[in-house]
Amino acid sequence: GWDISANEAETRSNNAFEYAAGFHGLEAISIDGANFIESYEALEGAINIIRTERRPILVHAKVPLLNHHTSGVRMEWYRDDLEEARSRDPYPVIKEQLINAGFSSEEIQSIESEAYTTVGDDFKEALKAEDPKPEDLFTHDFAPTPITEEVGDRSPAGNDKVVMVDCALYAIEELMAKHKECLLYGQDVGGRLGGVFREAATLAQKFGDGRVFNTPIQEAFIVGSTVGMSAVGLKPIVEVQFADYIWPGLNQLFTEVSRSCYLSDGKWPVSMILRVPIGAYGSGGPYHSSSVESVVTNIKGLKIAYPSNGADLKGLMKAAFYDPNPCVILEHKGLYWSKVPGTHGATSIEPAEDYILPFGKAWVLQEIWPQEDEETLSIITYGMGVHWAMNASAELNMTDRIEVVDLRTLYPLDEKTILNSVRKSGKCLVVTEEPTNNSFARALAGRIQEECFESLDAPVMVIGSENMPAIPLNSTLEETMIPSTEKVRAKIESILTY
Repeated sequence: GWDISANEAETRSNNAFEYAAGFHGLEAISIDGANFIESYEALEGAINIIRTERRPILVHAKVPLLNHHTSGVRMEWYRDDLEEARSRDPYPVIKEQLINAGFSSEEIQSIESEAYTTVGDDFKEALKAEDPKPEDLFTHDFAPTPITEEVGDRSPAGNDKVVMVDCALYAIEELMAKHKECLLYGQDVGGRLGGVFREAATLAQKFGDGRVFNTPIQEAFIVGSTVGMSAVGLKPIVEVQFADYIWPGLNQLFTEVSRSCYLSDGKWPVSMILRVPIGAYGSGGPYHSSSVESVVTNIKGLKIAYPSNGADLKGLMKAAFYDPNPCVILEHKGLYWSKVPGTHGATSIEPAEDYILPFGKAWVLQEIWPQEDEETLSIITYGMGVHWAMNASAELNMTDRIEVVDLRTLYPLDEKTILNSVRKSGKCLVVTEEPTNNSFARALAGRIQEECFESLDAPVMVIGSENMPAIPLNSTLEETMIPSTEKVRAKIESILTY
């Protein structure tokens, strides 16, 4: 077997058929892929088993590589098996099989002639096709969504406040009860535990192990499997247990999930929700504390939410479910239970079942009015940053001079609300938990500066974590690494006196 110039002997100790023997529940068959009859019969049997018994089969087909791998690298430069490969050309084999089956040479020539004519005619038709217009580049990045307005009761009278994690739990429970196509799976979300944050508690018991189930510790599978699930009409809600674990799944998220709608000319959007517990909380250390939004927001074709409270999380979860596009919901672990001091604002009266909050609608959580005689400031933030901003402005007794805009979603971004706020206040601070170098927050600050330059009284500033490779396990170092109410407060004071 060949890649381009790397071959099987130097890159693999065994072939896919032999390798598959180590996987429980995976049947493997090896066939001569250059033999049409053998291939047809084997695949017919495999497909029948897949459809009737609902189990996977790996078909290892051995075929010759008859041509160049790429036009830029000629096979004669490095291949020493060309004659052997040509001896296994499948075309002479099928011609011989046709003769053995009773076809005459004239009949075979007629089939060949008809095939040449068909291909030639189709090629001519293809050449006549109109070239794309420049504006066609900008179509089908997303499928149209029916969710464009906030609807339903956000704060039903008489209801008690609940923690953020329960708002997500109740949203998924309501969706699963109403929609049989809804599935939930990921690491430890099954009935035995119900999620490491109890974010899936009781769901397996209520809806069965066939709809709520554990997966291997294999994020590429968790993310990639949603492509097939969506294609057959299911709506998978999947979870990467911590943001730090998302990296093995990025290949599938980037190459398959995010691009499917665009590359299929709008025919195959991947309708899925990816839940990602994120952020530093309680000495989680370097492998359970990371922020990854700058990476995810650079994957075009995804819608991305990062809510700061339970009501928003429930409303956005519902919006994501009814959206035909892939949606990523970043959920800060420190807000789930409001155990971090100063995060009680993440609790909410649980919205009604009909509440839906569309993506792309920022919330002016703390609004001010234009003031000529006072220095004013807009804080643009999301997730945990909302609570640092609100607490800092309260401690400074400046709630009437500091406007706080909660982005809610990072894509689509509500630029209108952001820019209107900054033009009104004249100063801007973007607050993030990520290290600031090359971050989403830094890019947003640049965008604000570009659009609001004539209205600004100071440079747009950013505060985030220190630009270090990882968040330490030690609590003192963790506190030193990430922002806090105190750090945001100091930054506010420096901007207002700029």
